[in-house]
Amino acid sequence: MTIEEEDFPALYNSADSASLKAQSAYFNALKCYLMLLVIAASVSFFYPADVYAAIASASLFLITLGILVWIKVQKPEDTWYNGRAVAESVKTRTWRWVMKAKPYEADGPNQQEQKEFLNDLKSILNQNRSLSHVLEWSPNLGEAVSEKMINVRSLPWEQRLEVYISDRIDNQSHWYSMKSQLNKRLARQWFIVSIVLHSLAILMLLYRIKEPSTSLPVEVVATAASAVLTWVQAKKHNELNSSYALAAHEIVLIKGESVSVTEERHLSEFVINSESAFSREHTQWVARKSV
Repeated sequence: MTIEEEDFPALYNSADSASLKAQSAYFNALKCYLMLLVIAASVSFFYPADVYAAIASASLFLITLGILVWIKVQKPEDTWYNGRAVAESVKTRTWRWVMKAKPYEADGPNQQEQKEFLNDLKSILNQNRSLSHVLEWSPNLGEAVSEKMINVRSLPWEQRLEVYISDRIDNQSHWYSMKSQLNKRLARQWFIVSIVLHSLAILMLLYRIKEPSTSLPVEVVATAASAVLTWVQAKKHNELNSSYALAAHEIVLIKGESVSVTEERHLSEFVINSESAFSREHTQWVARKSV
């Protein structure tokens, strides 16, 4: 038996969706802003005496100003971070409940054993009411407690351990490993682009010294280089590569500790320690992104 993210509480799926949409909106807005700056600089350089070009360039700069105002007012970055925090909190609580880890280790009637879990979800929601305008609900988001969650919780502790290792630890290990490799590759690619643009600007400046009368788009290339630098700083590929690689190694060590689980009580301790490690990594990530 396996448990996937669509089997998690509706609050998780809603917060996760809101976070991903806000993240996409933020980076799309930033991407448009930087591209329009480069285009505006290009139009201004290549058509310096054209009235229509001047109007077009001014319009582009006006649009970039509007994008900046939108980012400042709508604050998609805040929604991204807060939505991710809610989703990760719900995910941690869900795995603790499914695995019968503290404080959800007591057995009892379904309604009674779910009450404390649901109260915790309500607390998470109440603490993040700023997200109320972006948290959506529809039947396809699921229920507060899914049938799959109940079924996994009812399994013997040996089978629950197998589910936890497969669907939580191995899943996280694979995710962090893939993200680390992706950010490493992107960091290298953007570094090359940055080097090329800076080198091109230097060569143009040196050529201008030799041929002062020559008109070269140094300002356009410089604007493009600045745009690349801004994009790299926003994406933080190098930092995320190191962070995700470290997290992947830590998860491998966590998995190794599973051999010490020989009874129900040990499973509870193992899950608590594992979830604490996952939560710690996410908290550090949010702190880095907020700097």
